[in-house]
Amino acid sequence: MKRIFFIILSAMLLTSCVLEKAQPPAPVTPVEPIEKKEPSVEPSEKILQPPKIQSTNWNGIVQPLVEQMVKANGLEAGRLLLIDSVKNNTNGVLQNLKATDAVIGAVSSKQVFNVVPKSQVYTARKALGLSSEDSLGLRSKSIGLARYLNADYVLYSEVSGNNSQRVIEMQLMLVQTGEILWSGRGDVN
Repeated sequence: MKRIFFIILSAMLLTSCVLEKAQPPAPVTPVEPIEKKEPSVEPSEKILQPPKIQSTNWNGIVQPLVEQMVKANGLEAGRLLLIDSVKNNTNGVLQNLKATDAVIGAVSSKQVFNVVPKSQVYTARKALGLSSEDSLGLRSKSIGLARYLNADYVLYSEVSGNNSQRVIEMQLMLVQTGEILWSGRGDVN
């Protein structure tokens, strides 16, 4: 029975195969390339210029504030100070790194505090999982970072307002208690 079934199945398979005759290849006719013309581009709209970043004289802004800070009562000279990055609480773009560098430079030039080096701050931020571009920095984060670095003081700075009228506010805090020892503010032009 199996042989008969196999023979019938083989016969059906073989009858379904159709032999194809060899067809001659299709004729090939050469075509000359068509010259492409570049489409003329006419500006449909005027291209807008990106907004210009305002150049700010951060040294001139933070210098008077640092002068006031170093004259504040109750400060012990030679102590370790963490200068946290300047926070941007404006509705625009702020050059945080330039502002922070200006604050570090102004404080360092007074030689009242020992400033925590930037490399140590960077390493500590990385260890604690804090981004250096964190615009939502809180005072508690700054104090926590200062405690991690064994700093005595922390200088917290933030710029607020809108692009036409910005204000920088700086606060010097005692790390051990979180007490604000000095506070100052100035216009950012």
